[in-house]
Amino acid sequence: MSKIKSLEELRKLREEVQTRMKLRENSDKSEDLVRIKVAMATCGIASGARETMRVLIEQLDQRGVDAVVTQTGCMGYCYAEPTVEVTLPGKEPMVFGDVKEERAREIIDKYVVNQELIDGIIPVNHQSI
Repeated sequence: MSKIKSLEELRKLREEVQTRMKLRENSDKSEDLVRIKVAMATCGIASGARETMRVLIEQLDQRGVDAVVTQTGCMGYCYAEPTVEVTLPGKEPMVFGDVKEERAREIIDKYVVNQELIDGIIPVNHQSI
């Protein structure tokens, strides 16, 4: 670990640690929370999934929404990367495609906070056993 050279670096480190701790605490009661999975396979990362995940976490934090945000492997929608699966408490998961920064904000604002359906949902083409 490198030395912390400024107060700003210390604040940034503190925020990162608090975010990780919050995720751990929320994982025990995840059924009652918004759950978001960001596809972070090679195709997702190449399409900007890291930035998408950062924006999602930032937007949830700004709006005070308790959620568990995790990364997952390939969802099989490489043509629509970055892809994000959002599960609201008591609802079926919705998969959104082509989720860049602006789209991530829209998902949080409209779908997560106001529970409005928005364009960009990848239709389910299979059923679970």
